[in-house]
Amino acid sequence: MLSAYYRAGDVGYVPFAMGHYFKKTGRQSLWFLEMFKNNRFADVLLKQWMALTPKELIQEHLNIGRELINGLRKEKWAVFKYNGI
Repeated sequence: MLSAYYRAGDVGYVPFAMGHYFKKTGRQSLWFLEMFKNNRFADVLLKQWMALTPKELIQEHLNIGRELINGLRKEKWAVFKYNGI
């Protein structure tokens, strides 16, 4: 997993097929632009991937309880709805 910290004005690069995520830690608004070299975009959330993987496999390999696994959503939800500026 790629780990890096960025500040205003920084540019980052993630190598092809490298697992990564973004987390906003400050209080100010974040404007984020993500560009791809490919014309096809695919996005899979970790929780979604876990929900779609056989429960027994996830429970055995990650040592987590059935209650947590049953609470995972198979469909992706938007983080927020953008209503313009």
